Amino acid sequence: MAQEEIIFPNNIRNIRLANGMKMTELARQANLSLSAVSKIEKGVRRLNQKQLLNICNILGCKLSDIFIKEDDAVADQWQSEIKRRLNDNEDSGLKIFGSGLRKIRQQSGKTIAQAAKDAGMTLSVYHKIEVGQREVYQDEIEPLAKSFALSVEKLFDKIAALYKSGELNKQINKVKERVKSVLIPGNPLSGLDMHSSLYGAKLYDSARKKLVPVFGTPMGKAISFKKSDKTMIVAPMPLEGRKGIYAVVPNAKRLGGFIPEKSYVFADAEIPASVGDMAVCIDSDFESMDSNDTATAQIVIVRQDAKGKIYGQIASPDEKIIATTMHKVVMIVME
Repeated sequence: MAQEEIIFPNNIRNIRLANGMKMTELARQANLSLSAVSKIEKGVRRLNQKQLLNICNILGCKLSDIFIKEDDAVADQWQSEIKRRLNDNEDSGLKIFGSGLRKIRQQSGKTIAQAAKDAGMTLSVYHKIEVGQREVYQDEIEPLAKSFALSVEKLFDKIAALYKSGELNKQINKVKERVKSVLIPGNPLSGLDMHSSLYGAKLYDSARKKLVPVFGTPMGKAISFKKSDKTMIVAPMPLEGRKGIYAVVPNAKRLGGFIPEKSYVFADAEIPASVGDMAVCIDSDFESMDSNDTATAQIVIVRQDAKGKIYGQIASPDEKIIATTMHKVVMIVME
């Protein structure tokens, strides 16, 4: 029986179960079929950035929680499964056939996309055959052979000759060596294999660029400020990928209606506020804060007194705020 290639090992199933959510409910909220969610959780179906971010929002988890790390309990299961598949495929000859096919393709000067097209296969199916992760059916052998201007018998003879000469050993061992570690966000060279790790790393990096952490939420007359990425929202397009951007939920009533309720205020930690700017005013040193520290913040207009001292002014009631840190507000967006 053909085995599906694991392309995105993830923690989605564990997080879903921890939330007490059924797969059918996740499928409904994510607007995906039950089959699609099942394959995503098994790691055998790709998902795009939008789907990944949507699943994070539904499950109430951080983007990094979705990706497997060295110390995750599920990591050993992925490792064992990949190793088992590699051993099974090698024992059945799939690894030898795939490595031989790749060598013949390389000798012919064809790209993998050209070879797949000539054999009448999708790029994904052809790739899985070359890496020994999919069985080859009888009606597929002749098109594969013809794509290299060979008969079926000549194709097998050529692969056998390559194997006997030892020319395939390097490729076979290369696949084995890829089973080293589990997928870690930000490390494109780690992973269950190079194909899945590069996909996962690109998916993480691309999705992460579209997110901004929410550092502050209203608490009484102020804003409780915590430098943590536990809560993330999609960044407005002009702010995508900009370093230092974070959001706070404003205490709209204290601003005298200047900022509408149900909105996000985006500030840039790399731009100090100047006189006349709207700013996020924090009573702690932002740079020295870690994810466990909590500070108090306000949304203010930056003013300067007669002595040249900078302060923040709140509209309702009229109040002066002296703060350790002031970051310029760069955008306000309605929810």
